[in-house]
Amino acid sequence: MKAVGYWQPGLRIDDPQALLDLEIAEPPQPRGRDLLVRIHAVAVNPRDIKSRLSIAPSDGLPVVLGYDASGIVEAVGDQVELFQPGDAVYYAGVLDRQGANAELQLVDERIVGRKPTTLDHAAAASLPLSSLTAWEMLFDRLQLPPERAAGEALLVIGGAGGVPSIALQLARQLSQVTVIATASRPESDAWVRSLGAHQVVDHSRPLAEQIAAIQGLAPVGRIFSTHTNSASWAEMAKIIAPQGRIGLIDDPEPLDLRLLKFKSVSIHWEAMFTRPMFATPDMQRQHEILNAVASLIDAGKLRATAANNFGCINAANLRRAHAALEGGHVIGKITLTGF
Repeated sequence: MKAVGYWQPGLRIDDPQALLDLEIAEPPQPRGRDLLVRIHAVAVNPRDIKSRLSIAPSDGLPVVLGYDASGIVEAVGDQVELFQPGDAVYYAGVLDRQGANAELQLVDERIVGRKPTTLDHAAAASLPLSSLTAWEMLFDRLQLPPERAAGEALLVIGGAGGVPSIALQLARQLSQVTVIATASRPESDAWVRSLGAHQVVDHSRPLAEQIAAIQGLAPVGRIFSTHTNSASWAEMAKIIAPQGRIGLIDDPEPLDLRLLKFKSVSIHWEAMFTRPMFATPDMQRQHEILNAVASLIDAGKLRATAANNFGCINAANLRRAHAALEGGHVIGKITLTGF
């Protein structure tokens, strides 16, 4: 079958060997709770870049990336309970199995959701990783109470990327917090406001004084940071309310936790791959989250953040997508459709 992958990690994306068009063996027939899915569309994430730079081939097989997919179930394992052949699905996959940049993929049904009926496969593929990350952070880690969080504010740091784009919408739809987003360009400002941000501050300037200048703002009891460095960390320490919660998803240099001691602030990591990689007892929650997101999409309460379709799934287009993400100015998600 057709796939896109590599044999050598760590190459610059302008090197043709960084991502290659490949012919690889089809996956075996699914067993247990696995589904065999024919891929119709994928999306590209910063996680793809991190993996391309660090994951080496093993067992004589190339690395095939891809952590956002939409497709059709072709076959099911003997313990599958949630899906049947012919079902349209979407999901994010895991780090320790073949990725979605291939015509066929095996994936555990417990991390798969029904595809929103109102979206095509490309738009659906833009959702899983960012939706799972945003939902798990807001409601499982930061414990934002759905429908009951009036009287406080949530700050989402990271501008118009895929995860913040979903987090802003979920916070507006499923809570009563005042939602503050960050953006440094006019087009990013317009984007986050369109997704529901009540207030927007510029993350290229010190945040604390901008937050303090917002009239009548409730205490910032929760901060969701998708891009963290020592400067923004110091600003967060000033902004966060006593006994607040800060959530991180990126890979910052070591941070000084002592800045938060006397506010008794708690720190929460979110890695969307935790549940499937460790097969946690609540692994099937990802199936439930994706189905809830699909329902919100189909009800018109949430919108997909696919903003750029780069054409069919091949090495040249995926290299172009990686390069755009590495440039740091992508709004929304990049998708690719079909082989």
